[in-house]
Amino acid sequence: MNYMKDLPAEKLHQLAQEIRKNALKAINNANSGHPGGSLSLADILSVLYFDLLKHDPQSPFSKERDRVVISKGHASPAIYATLGLAGYFDTEEFISTFRKINSKFQGHIDRLKVPGVEVSTGSLGHGLSVANGIALGLRLDNSDSHVYALMSDGELQEGQCWEAAMTAAHYKIGNLTAIVDRNRIQLDGWTEQTMALEPLADKFIAFGWTVEIIDGHNISEIKKAIQKSWQREKLDKPFVIIANTIKGKGVSFMEDQVKWHGVSPKADELEKALIELS
Repeated sequence: MNYMKDLPAEKLHQLAQEIRKNALKAINNANSGHPGGSLSLADILSVLYFDLLKHDPQSPFSKERDRVVISKGHASPAIYATLGLAGYFDTEEFISTFRKINSKFQGHIDRLKVPGVEVSTGSLGHGLSVANGIALGLRLDNSDSHVYALMSDGELQEGQCWEAAMTAAHYKIGNLTAIVDRNRIQLDGWTEQTMALEPLADKFIAFGWTVEIIDGHNISEIKKAIQKSWQREKLDKPFVIIANTIKGKGVSFMEDQVKWHGVSPKADELEKALIELS
């Protein structure tokens, strides 16, 4: 069971860059996908899967594993890239077949097809509710496994997320950590123009959560925040990490650009992006 490798920050940064590169290669090959939100999530995925998470690619359903619910299922390129690098399957198969007919690597993640995927997601707003149920089930089993819910910020405009937030506090789900990819951009604009979320931290606090605000691209801050969230289990309180990120992180012409939410880079754009990420 891979756990607490304590890798140097530079190594985790390099892995995050590999996640970004492989995600973009797959999107380009498919001429379809979501690059912006995949790139913003890469550093968080690197810290989780290559440093802190209890998981085993050789035994994806081990009872001892931690559970990761990827609520933002459209970030599948980053998820597949991470799982491939972690050894769950062949990365080249993902890159070459992503979004192709009969491929197991669909545009939104599918737990029945891809090892390492806990929950099939795509319709935003469901992930935190599912994570609540998994965490409660683990508590009934007296398990010390932890549950992570990786969420987009745009989905927090949906009512079900706040019903789930209220539920987590009511049932004192301390073995749950939500991580919000706060890149401030959604499908067709900035979140604050579409439906304002701020003051986001105050909202979670009002709903009974412990809140930590971090730079979602700072490896050390990500690691410390996740480790801090484990300590809350004894206090019976859910924990949320609001990770301030940049949509399209790592590629200059994609950063903070709404258009790159769901547009594939062309061949010349991919070449430029890969150079920057190297």
